[in-house]
Amino acid sequence: MVRGTMKKEVLKRFKKLFEQQKANVLYNDRVIRDDFHVKDDDRMDDIDQASSDVEQSMRMRLRNREVLLIKKIDEALKRIEEGTFGLCHACENEIEFRRLEARPTATLCISCKEDEERKELHNADGRRHKSLGTAMTRFG
Repeated sequence: MVRGTMKKEVLKRFKKLFEQQKANVLYNDRVIRDDFHVKDDDRMDDIDQASSDVEQSMRMRLRNREVLLIKKIDEALKRIEEGTFGLCHACENEIEFRRLEARPTATLCISCKEDEERKELHNADGRRHKSLGTAMTRFG
């Protein structure tokens, strides 16, 4: 796709999707803060304390993921406004529409994303990347 050639109605659809996702994340954040608040007097023993600590840890991980999602949504909205939404950041070619439907915040086309993942296969100290779901092993 050449810059700015994505149809306006498609861009409006993505913009509406992003705005709805952002509203949902913000609503969920408020619910999580309100519903899962544990008062100090409610902790009666070590088991309750451990349970509360696990819940708080889960809330923090969820909140961190949601903060990252909001950042990606805001960046996608900015790309819509700039007319660069749907263009790969690496090669500047069109990101396939099916990919955008599956992952609307995508910034790389499939080819560039695969290249990035191959590069991430090994991290700086020669270990297999943990996101591959296999045990960390050293290569000789």
